[in-house]
Order: sequence, then C-alpha cells, then structure tokens
Amino acid sequence: METLTRSSRRTSPLRSLQDEVNRVFESVFPSSMGEQEESMSTVWSPRMDLTESDDNYHLSVDLPGISKDDVSISVENNRLTIRGERREDSRTENENMVRMERTFGSFYRSVRLPKSVNEDKIKATFTNGVLSVDIPKTEKSKPKKIKIS
Repeated sequence: METLTRSSRRTSPLRSLQDEVNRVFESVFPSSMGEQEESMSTVWSPRMDLTESDDNYHLSVDLPGISKDDVSISVENNRLTIRGERREDSRTENENMVRMERTFGSFYRSVRLPKSVNEDKIKATFTNGVLSVDIPKTEKSKPKKIKIS
C-alpha cells in the first residue's frame, strides 16, 4: 500500500486535504503495493506509465530533477521496485518560502511482475529525467500464430 506521510516542513491546508482524501481512497481501494513498512517511509510517489506489447512490458517513470545515481531498481519475488530520493534545494538564511509545490524526500514504487517475464534480461535507461525500464517476456508467453490449413 502506498501512503503519503507528512514531512517536517509546513503544509498548506489544500495539501493536507488532498492527503486525507488520498488516505480515504487508499483504505477503500488499496493498491497492489503490499509491503506496508516500505511505503510508510514514502514521502512522494513519481508518476509512471506501463505499456505492454507482444514481446515486452515497458515502464516509464518521471523523475525530474533526480540524478540516476539517486535511483535504484531491484527485482525480487516477482516484484520490480524503484527507490530513490529527491533532495531539497538549499536556501540561504534570509530567503523565505513564498510557495512550495515540489515534493522532496525518498520515493518508492513497486510493480508486481507476471511470472511470464524474463527477469535476467530487464534493462533500464535514464534520459532527461525519465527512467525507462524494458521488461522482456519469456518465449513461451509470447502470442503464437496458428496457420489455418
């Protein structure tokens, strides 16, 4: 389950309301994330797209302002997990925050993989703040065309 937690910085009333609405929906329609302990430390969750073709799955994750060195990907028990952290920009002592909409801190996304993927051939690239992960299917899971005689 994916849960947003409050950080030590001040939050706006609208952000607090959005957090409450997210918690209500998450309790009624839990995600397939599982691993409650991991998600409790999550501050934010990057947006991602998952597409499927005959040969593979393709995952695209938006990670603007993050270095690839601050991102890790692992596969364990048919679960692909992406973790990382976006660090807050430093400010001088005499700067006051007027508006803060960007989220900082650690993130965690996890996707349950079907058994029909080849975990040993997963490849990831990171270009212009977008993490792309190609997850190939096994040969036996690819669609077969049958010729009619």
